[in-house]
Amino acid sequence: MLRYLWLSLGVILLDQGVKLWLSHIWRVGQGIIIIPGLLNFRLIHNTGAAFSFLAGAGGWQRWLLIGIALLVVAVIVAILRRLKPGSTWTAISLALILGGAVGNLIDRIRLGYVVDFIGAHWGSLYWPYFNIADSAISIGAVILVLDAFRRH
Repeated sequence: MLRYLWLSLGVILLDQGVKLWLSHIWRVGQGIIIIPGLLNFRLIHNTGAAFSFLAGAGGWQRWLLIGIALLVVAVIVAILRRLKPGSTWTAISLALILGGAVGNLIDRIRLGYVVDFIGAHWGSLYWPYFNIADSAISIGAVILVLDAFRRH
């Protein structure tokens, strides 16, 4: 099932390309409104994990999060290698999660933070900023759960 790694590579390239482009055209905090009251793009540097968890921890969290990401990558690759033929949706979901994990891992190693830029909100209710890698991880997780329900 390693043939689905092309999907991981696509996520990594798209994620890193958009982050690089936005980092060249905007400074931190700059952005644009895409859909008023719903969606905007703004360049954010996240030193923490999901939802900026541990963002103010003083720097040690970078190495912890890199270690966790490397472990996740190793586990996902091992699972992909052992999947049986016909586990297409599981392979697709894991490939999306893998691509997202590597996309954010590259940021964390190279920059010390993750570049986020997608801001979703409903009026005054704001979801934490995220990026393409986070989206791939979320979509992969949803597919994995749905596939588990479908199989059982």
